[in-house]
Amino acid sequence: MPLSDTLARVDSDLAAGRVPVARQRLRGLVSSFPNDLMLRRRLAEVYRLYGEPAEAGRWMYLEEDRDPAETSAFEARYGTAVQRMRALAWQGSESLAQTAFAGEQLASVRAACSDAMGHSVDWDTVPSGEKEVSERSSFADFLAGAGCLVAILAFLAIWVNGVVALFD
Repeated sequence: MPLSDTLARVDSDLAAGRVPVARQRLRGLVSSFPNDLMLRRRLAEVYRLYGEPAEAGRWMYLEEDRDPAETSAFEARYGTAVQRMRALAWQGSESLAQTAFAGEQLASVRAACSDAMGHSVDWDTVPSGEKEVSERSSFADFLAGAGCLVAILAFLAIWVNGVVALFD
């Protein structure tokens, strides 16, 4: 379905109060056209209807006239550069941005992500966050392992108790 037809359906959905359907259509459009700032803006407007400032900030992040409170909510929800880079879901280089401000924002996020990862990254190979996962505390790893061990021992104790009871 052409972009204009889908946008007409979005308008119809919004007029009829079908906000979730409009949001889903816009999410699909942004997925298909990730570099279209107008679609991102429309999606942010729908998230405002939901009262979701972090998501509105996410989709307005590349706009100069963005709301500072929404931007802060987005940055708080997606606390690292890697998370922000994934959340922005841009494709291609910053040179594809329709405005200088958007290009600067994209370059800034990519540079911060490259610094965090310790190597150069680009928008077409957004990091999966392996470094973030590996930086988890060893104490948390210990607790997870201890919890698994306790669960296995409890299961074995119940099983042994059941077998003993069966033969008594």
